[in-house]
Order: sequence, then structure tokens, then C-alpha cells
Amino acid sequence: MKQIKPEVAWRDDSIVGESPIWCPDMSQLYWVDIRRNRVQRFDPRTGKNIFKTLDDIVTSVNLRVGGGLVLTLKKEFAFMNFETGAITRAGNPEPDQIGNRFNDAKCDRAGRLWAGTMGDANWMSPTGSLYRFTGAGKVKRERGEVICSNGTGWSPDNRTMYHTESFRWAVFAYDFDNATGEISNRRPFTQLDPKGKEFPDGLTVDADGFIWSAHVGGGRIVRYDPQGKAEREVILPVSRGTSCAFGGADFKTLYITSARETLSPADIEKEPLAGSLFVCDPGVQGIAETPFVG
Repeated sequence: MKQIKPEVAWRDDSIVGESPIWCPDMSQLYWVDIRRNRVQRFDPRTGKNIFKTLDDIVTSVNLRVGGGLVLTLKKEFAFMNFETGAITRAGNPEPDQIGNRFNDAKCDRAGRLWAGTMGDANWMSPTGSLYRFTGAGKVKRERGEVICSNGTGWSPDNRTMYHTESFRWAVFAYDFDNATGEISNRRPFTQLDPKGKEFPDGLTVDADGFIWSAHVGGGRIVRYDPQGKAEREVILPVSRGTSCAFGGADFKTLYITSARETLSPADIEKEPLAGSLFVCDPGVQGIAETPFVG
């Protein structure tokens, strides 16, 4: 299997670096540090990274049509003006699930935001759900009994949706109707060993329809073909690569976030780059993510 080694794009000590997304208009990368309540923006031309600190954890960031960002906070959807830092909260779909929080989220190619929840303290509890959000007050619960909802993506033909449940150690595939947003026929796409050292986290899909899945604990990003066979991997200098996104002018650059959450001081001494943002040439082209339309 082909192996790729990345470089450091931005050395950082993010506790949970996550949710990278490329903004073509600005040629910059948005990403978050969940546990430090930060929405960040990295400019590869200058090598600078700036951030805004919120009064709540922020678990995902996506672009919004017409400018601005759509976020998931601990319990709520929200809209953000990054330049001013202004936040508009847009609803909590789980007021009865006190122990849950949002996790990863991504827009489908019709601009609907798919966001999932997880147990905040008990990551392995089946209390999470997957939601489809189309605007303030417009949210539909698509699936329950999710165990740590995570990375989501779509095939180039929009006929398949991929969704990660980290502590089922699996990425699932669904039949997807892009016109309606309906999902059906859930089945395993790839299944990791629950007794192994790694679990699946964030993901992205490239222009060839291959799925790039971050394997936390294994220190790698694995590229799977549409049949679920591992085809190549990015070998990281840290154990907790959390997510990945294509960027650059031609979407031929892969950015990778990482974390240091759950690492001991001794672990961090061995992994001084944990929490940094990495970059590599993956040898393939990605697809621009669709902004949120709501």
C-alpha cells in the first residue's frame, strides 16, 4: 500500500483540532479546536493562523452561502461572522439529552448540514443522533442510537452518503437521494477491529470517489476505494490525526488536523507535534465542499 508523509503546515498544541474546511474565495482553511472553544483560519500563503474564542465549545465549522459560517456548538446550531466574532444561535435539537453534545458536521451538495451528536462524558453510549439542518428552526432527526457520530461525506454522483460512528469502529454507507436528502439501506462500508488501537474519525471524499478516513490512535489517514479496500495511507508523526480536507487552488492539497486530548505528558513529550495542522500532496484531486444554504 502506498504511503505518504506529510509536512507541518502550522505547529500548534490544539487539544482537539478538528473540522477542516477550505474556503476557495479566501484560499484559506477554517478549522476548530473543540476544547479551547476556537474557530481558526489558516492562510498557507502567509503561514499565519488566527482564531476567535467563543463562550462555548465549537465542534464543527462549515461555510455559508453569502458569507459567514455555520457552526455546531456544544448543544446548538449557530451562525458566525468570523471577522466580528458575532454569533447567532439557531436552536438545540436535543434539550432532553443533557449528557450529549454535538460532534462533527458537513454539508451535502444541496447545502443541507448533517450534524451528529455523542455522549459528552461516555463516548461509547448509544445516545447520539444524526440530524439534517436546513435553517433556523428547520431540523430533522434522521437516525438515533448513534455511538459517537463523526465524519460524513458523499460520493461524487451523490448516490451514497458515508457516515462514521467512531465507537462502532465503523464507517457506514447509505443510499442517498440528493433531491430530498433522504437516506436508506444502511450497511457497513469499512469496519475496524474494536480490540485494535485505532478508531475512525473525520473523513472526506475525493474526485475519484475514494474515501479518506482519519484513524485516531493509528496515526494515519487511510484512503479506501468505493468497495472499502484500503489503497494508500498518510503516515502521521502523531497518533491522533482527527480529520482531513482537500484545499488549494486545484484541490490537490490535503490538510489534516490532529489532537492531544487523552495524551499524557509523557505521550506529548514523544509526540511534540500533537495538535498541529499537517499538509501533504495526496496524489489525487478533491472536491470543493458545498456551503450551507440556510
